[in-house]
Amino acid sequence: MKKIAPSDRLRKELKEFIEGLQDVESAQEALTQLVQLSTRLICQEGFEAHQRDHLGVDRYKRGEGRRGYRSGYEPGCLDTAEGRLEVAIPQVRDSEEPYRSSLYDLLRGDSGMVQRLATEMYARGLSTRDIEDAFTDEQGRCLLSRSKVSEVTEVLWEQYQAFQERDLSDFPLLCLFLYEPLRTHGITREAVLCAWGITLDGRKVLISLGLGSKESGEAWLEFVRDLDRRGLPAPLFVTTDGAGGLIQTIDQMWPKSLRGRCWVHRMRNFAAKVPDARWHEIKPYLVMIRDAPDLQAGQSAVREFLEKFSKEFPGLCKCLTEDLEALLAHLQLPWRLRKFARTTNLIERSFVEERRRTKTLPRFFSEKSCLKLVYAVLIRAAARWQNINITSTELLQLQLLYEERQIAPPAEMVAVA
Repeated sequence: MKKIAPSDRLRKELKEFIEGLQDVESAQEALTQLVQLSTRLICQEGFEAHQRDHLGVDRYKRGEGRRGYRSGYEPGCLDTAEGRLEVAIPQVRDSEEPYRSSLYDLLRGDSGMVQRLATEMYARGLSTRDIEDAFTDEQGRCLLSRSKVSEVTEVLWEQYQAFQERDLSDFPLLCLFLYEPLRTHGITREAVLCAWGITLDGRKVLISLGLGSKESGEAWLEFVRDLDRRGLPAPLFVTTDGAGGLIQTIDQMWPKSLRGRCWVHRMRNFAAKVPDARWHEIKPYLVMIRDAPDLQAGQSAVREFLEKFSKEFPGLCKCLTEDLEALLAHLQLPWRLRKFARTTNLIERSFVEERRRTKTLPRFFSEKSCLKLVYAVLIRAAARWQNINITSTELLQLQLLYEERQIAPPAEMVAVA
């Protein structure tokens, strides 16, 4: 005995309802029932058509190329302008590809497209309430509730966890950049610890991201030890700002690596040591130091600067000579790579974007929500970072520097050599 398809039953029910309209007391009630039945029928026909397209054959038909078999129905429901409607969702068995009614998902607001849209809105700084409002129509019907948005965006946390656990042992790292911008977390201040790098093939990549919930030095040591645990090779060059705990961590974990200071941060420090009216006079001398052709020329430019300004600006000169070796370290790299290695500016620009997108959120309710959102913003920013071209000549210069520093070069560099 052939089973009756849900669409056939609905078609019969609709016909009987129309034939009995004269017995309905309320015209409004009749119209509502008519619309509900018609909507259910249209949807049901769509579900069954989608199943037919997936299987490649009509009901009760035989044929080659069949891609599975019908396997009954599961109950479902749709929230519409006319209320909640019950529908029957076709099931499939023995199919090479898992079957799921994308039409039903779309009508329920659970489609991958809607989920991705909600996730992207969240990554751009919209709160779950904002997203709920965006998916609510003029009649107050909500396609995605706040609880559903939270469930959908949980994929960001899963992505972050996978990102933080991936193996880094084969990472062809040349330069590592570490940065610690502070942000508000509830009533306390949390440090977002961030690492990115430049690889042997010129890619700029986000490496790791975490929260510094402890004192700066301890937090950075734990952060870098995790990079080591995951196999990150010792970098040739590490660029940081002036955080004391971070500097100590680098000296402890990578004593042979060249450590550089961010020139953007240092120039701000220098500018604070002189009157605004004199900065235009002082700045070119500092730029000459920064852009010196080699380390010896940079050291010579520093001596000349001190001779010229030590009496008039002793505070500036003291600031310049503090950690001077790190400030000039970039001058040992190939000339064209220096502008990339001497600053953490790329990370800073990304955090400016992150602050812009998250400033509407008064506070994070947990470390998890903070990391989930910051990761979403930064991983999208990293996808837009432009690669750089490292020439064969520059690779040879870098290999000599690896040998001089007694650091094992990436395997790819050895293969090129």
